[in-house]
Amino acid sequence: MTNKKKHWYSYLWIWSIIYFSLGFFNILFAWLGLIDFILPLIFAITGSNKWFCNNMCGRGQLFWILGRKAGCSRKKPAPKWLSSKWFRYGFLTFFMTMFGTMIFQTYQVFAGAGTLRKTIKLFWTFMLPWKWAYSGSIFPDWVAQFGFGFYSLMLTSTLIGLIVMVLYRERTWCTFCPMGTMTQGICKIKEKGASK
Repeated sequence: MTNKKKHWYSYLWIWSIIYFSLGFFNILFAWLGLIDFILPLIFAITGSNKWFCNNMCGRGQLFWILGRKAGCSRKKPAPKWLSSKWFRYGFLTFFMTMFGTMIFQTYQVFAGAGTLRKTIKLFWTFMLPWKWAYSGSIFPDWVAQFGFGFYSLMLTSTLIGLIVMVLYRERTWCTFCPMGTMTQGICKIKEKGASK
């Protein structure tokens, strides 16, 4: 019996931990999360597949390690509606609406119509003070505002992933992850284009 060799990208779950740790102490590091937004789309556009999601997603790896290896998952099948098309695209629409709201709030600070709010919004509802993570910088306030908003999105989505990981199978989040839905959509569009 031979051991399957692990690639360097098998350890990207460490990146997820580093990301949230850095953002806890300095919110400007939240901008690094854009890597997790842009790379899956680039891979889907150039490769016409979900290779990033299946191999390089640090969050998915983290859920797998916590759920399977640390035994934090019940390993139960998730309700079918969680992976249904209407729920996946509905959640993507909701997620992008929240992303748009965050961009608008950032723009308000940029335009001087709003002031910097040093808070994290969990589950798009609960405001948590996060003042220790930002005490000013060489950058304008709108840069920090984007950081607070983006960190909120990343933290909320990770917490949702952890909740469904505990209740169901390890990577249940991956069945309705907005990035996964977008990359799948890109792959389908490219497949249709190639078949014409």
